Amino acid sequence: MNTQTKRTAILAKNLELLYGKHKKSLLFHGWHHIYFVAKKAVEFANELDVNKEIVEAAALTHDLNYIVDVRAQGPEAGTALRTKYLKEAGFSESEISEINKIVLEEHTAYRHANISDAAKVLSDADSLFKVMPINPVLFSSKFITETKSDLRAWATRIINEQKPLMEQGIYFYTDIAKCKYTAWAETDLELVEQVLEALDDLAGRPFPYTITASIRSFPVIVKWCTNRMCYGRFGSPKYS
Repeated sequence: MNTQTKRTAILAKNLELLYGKHKKSLLFHGWHHIYFVAKKAVEFANELDVNKEIVEAAALTHDLNYIVDVRAQGPEAGTALRTKYLKEAGFSESEISEINKIVLEEHTAYRHANISDAAKVLSDADSLFKVMPINPVLFSSKFITETKSDLRAWATRIINEQKPLMEQGIYFYTDIAKCKYTAWAETDLELVEQVLEALDDLAGRPFPYTITASIRSFPVIVKWCTNRMCYGRFGSPKYS
């Protein structure tokens, strides 16, 4: 991938090798996710005039907790591994401390209105990956499988963490992300709420309508997702 500096080039190369060793287990938080978030974070950084190298380094290392423990929900679990790879790429102690702070700030469960600008652009890039219209079809089942979760736990976590951010007006922070992608986020949350409604409504009914709140149930909503989100009212993002 094209990177901002020699240091982030080294970091990206080393991490791509690391993620390659875990590609069978990291179905959602794999290198495809890291690559996407890093590229979009640098793009969003243009708006807030933050240090792109630091932002890129934070994006490249923000999900190392899933390497350490695939079920670890907080970025703290990846701090030691993040520090190791940042040191190997030539980042100083003070820079590593700043990057670790950015990664903690942008984590969905910890976010608030007054996080740093660097955390805002990283958060917007990370959030965008989650709400792309293709996500429910291609990646949500991978998240459930990867984290050894189930459909109800997946949906409940999204609503508990992300709906309050939408209500506070901070699902996205940068103007470019708000303008282009808020509609995607709103529809994604609407879908997830309806998944929970479906689980409640169909509980106890016989096959094929029984939803067992496990990964086996996910194909039940794929056709709805495809029609509603990919070919429905979304349209395509307007890239400049």
